[in-house]
Amino acid sequence: MPLGDLGRGIKDALTSTIKGVGDIVGTTLDTTRESTVKALQGVRDIGSEATGIVTDTVTGAVQAASEVGSSVGSAAKGAVIGVVEGVGEVTTVTIGTLSDTVRAAIKGTQEVGGDVAGAGQGAVEGALVAAKSVGLTLEDSVTSVARAAIEGTNEVGGDLAATAKSVVRGTIQGTQEVGEDSLVAVRSSASAIINSAASVGGDVATVARNAVEGAIEGAKEVGLAAEDAAAAAATGAIEAASQISEAAGNSARDAATGVISGVRVVVQAPFGGEEKK
Repeated sequence: MPLGDLGRGIKDALTSTIKGVGDIVGTTLDTTRESTVKALQGVRDIGSEATGIVTDTVTGAVQAASEVGSSVGSAAKGAVIGVVEGVGEVTTVTIGTLSDTVRAAIKGTQEVGGDVAGAGQGAVEGALVAAKSVGLTLEDSVTSVARAAIEGTNEVGGDLAATAKSVVRGTIQGTQEVGEDSLVAVRSSASAIINSAASVGGDVATVARNAVEGAIEGAKEVGLAAEDAAAAAATGAIEAASQISEAAGNSARDAATGVISGVRVVVQAPFGGEEKK
């Protein structure tokens, strides 16, 4: 989707400022928050205009980062936080606002051939940090951004498995940053990922395994027990897959348990018991 005037302005502004900047998140956050507030204050019907403004702003930011070789994930994180906080200064932020920002980060990155998975991870991190600051509940936020990431990736023909991994990593990073329970969030995230992947015809087994791999990687990055994070992801994935069909549940269970990335993964109740070696 072509950038509008707002998106082009954001892209031009950030292209000249973020290259070589150490704090890409902070720079992008400040620029997008200020631009979002100004844009929303200039419209009569915020409800009908907000989605377009949010999408254009985030898209401009991630495309700027991609084109100058800066971290797309960092730019996505900063843009999502900035946009959500900007919306919050003018009107009420909804779960839909979070979804719109995550989708915009993924689509905008894909349009310029950037790192879609990296953008997805950064967007999820930013969305969860922003959700906390504007008073949205953790469970609703986690579910919403996971679905948006998978659906957005599918819409641009991206790799659902890679996005699944990045979403879970982003969930851990984001919840750690705001002091929320990462394991609860991982379980909810994995469940939402599987439901969304199944709804768009994705390979449930492959997506489930990648969600677990993302949990292991994310846990190691922040010092959580990898076994606990992996179990949370596997449990959420298998629960969701089992509700789709018995075959899907068995497929996810085979793929998401056992030894993965050097970690023994055992699901929690109600599936209990040790899995394959």
